[in-house]
This record gives sequence, structure tokens and C-alpha cells, in this order.
Amino acid sequence: MAPPALSRTAKRDILAATPMFASLSRPDLDRLAELASERRVTKDAVLMRKGDADCALLILVHGRLRAGATSPEGREVTLGMIEPGAVLGEIALLDGGPRSLDVAAMADSLLLIVDRPSFLPFLKQRPELMFRVMEVLCGRLRRNSVTFEDLATAPLCTRLARLLLTLADEHGAPAPGGTQIRLAMSQKEMANQVAATRERVNKQLRQWHEAGVLADHDGKLVVRQPETLRALLS
Repeated sequence: MAPPALSRTAKRDILAATPMFASLSRPDLDRLAELASERRVTKDAVLMRKGDADCALLILVHGRLRAGATSPEGREVTLGMIEPGAVLGEIALLDGGPRSLDVAAMADSLLLIVDRPSFLPFLKQRPELMFRVMEVLCGRLRRNSVTFEDLATAPLCTRLARLLLTLADEHGAPAPGGTQIRLAMSQKEMANQVAATRERVNKQLRQWHEAGVLADHDGKLVVRQPETLRALLS
């Protein structure tokens, strides 16, 4: 049995909890909720592919998405894991061009979708929101720039250290001896994020475990020596 559709009030509350839209007035949130439709996708479903003409804005309500690309040889490179509260699709929304990345569901997910013809007039009437969209987009471009630079020039230990520090910062919780990464991520998923094989990632993680840089607690990684990882970034 399919879950019931979200009410306008539920959509408004979701939008109000989304950082990009949190500063909007209640009437503006109500209007945006009217424009938003919902989409439910199952794990492994593809939401968009690079080159797609769809220009809608998407807001992840719950679940988890992967944004990335596939090389001509078939190797997957993950550029980011998308968590609830994130907004995606800003580039195509603003310029009307094709999608720039592949996005797939890593878990059953629920999204709100606002199509470009509906959202652009709403955006043009609210300059403060337009600046907020630009800030979010610029932040994402800066992070992607760092990722691309790492993939092109940095050794695996540096790429993996940056990933672990980011995960500890965004999904960390205190644990015995350090910070536990609460986000479940397989070594294959890590390998996709740092453009390496699972075997090479496994080898590097083992070395850090043996050196006391990392540990395990309740089946999840614990960063015990973040300063050792940070030293690899300089």
C-alpha cells in the first residue's frame, strides 16, 4: 500500500526546515508548498542522468542520494552523498541547460520537486532567496573544485583523509577514543568517492587501523587521530 500523499501543511513544514528556504515567510512557504509535488524512489533508482533535459529543483526529504559521474571506461566517481535537507538541481534550474551529473538513490527516498517554469517566477520576486540559491550553488562549486583538484593531483592517502575528516565533521558523534562516523558507508562507496579501487582503500584503512589513527566501534569507523589525517592535507 502506497503511503498517503503529503498535505500542503506537511510540505510547508518540510520546506521551513530546509536551510535554503528557512528564512522565507509563512505565506511564501505556503506558496512554494503549493508549487511542489512529491516523488518517492526506491533504492538504486536513477533520478537523473548527465545530459537529461529536466530542469526541476529537488529537495531531499528523507533517504540518501549519490551524485557522481561515470567515465568512458565505466568507472563510477562519486562527487557527493546527498542527505535530507539538501537541495539539488540548481545549475539546470538557473540556466535551463541539461543535467551536469548522475544522481541515484542509495536508499528509499522521498523528494519534493518544483519545476523550472513554476519556480523561476517565484524566485525572481524574492531577491533574498535568489542570493541564497547563489550562495548554496557557489558553496557546492567550491567543494567540487576541491574534489576535482584532489582527484587530479593528490595521492590516495590525501583523498581518503579528506573524505574521512569531512564525514567525521558532518556525521560524527563522540565515541570511545575519538569521533565515530555514524553514516554507514561501504569501502566500495568510499572508493567511488576517492576514485580508487576498493582494494586500495581497504589497504590504506588497514594501515591506519594498525597505526591507531582509526578504530571500530559498533561496526562503524572511529577517527582517533584527526591531526594525523589533517597533516596529509597540507
